[in-house]
Amino acid sequence: MRLRIFLPHTELLDTETVKIKAENPMGYFTLKPRHIDMTSTLVPGILSYTTSTGKTEYLAVDYGLLVKQGDMVKVVSRRAFSGELGKLEAEVRRMTEIEDERERSARSAVARLEADFVRRFLEVGRS
Repeated sequence: MRLRIFLPHTELLDTETVKIKAENPMGYFTLKPRHIDMTSTLVPGILSYTTSTGKTEYLAVDYGLLVKQGDMVKVVSRRAFSGELGKLEAEVRRMTEIEDERERSARSAVARLEADFVRRFLEVGRS
């Protein structure tokens, strides 16, 4: 299989593989050359691939999309980093914490909008 990983402004990886392991919202899954074609969303996690020489490489991948079509597997992600497994796990934790903070900010903004709406609605009722 050929694995290609794309980031918003560049192609990070283009290599031949015999096995790919990635994570979607339901958990980890493995792709091999004869698996059926598929599409899956990806969550922040470790994507690993095994080369034809048997060497396993690891990447930290942010939210993204994986498409397997024939012998081609394409991954599109906001961010991805290669490196040592321990450092990559720390990077995944950091990506998850950033996303959690964004969600907290969004929930807070929605709560303020709701409170403002209720306050204005009550003011109109008093008039």
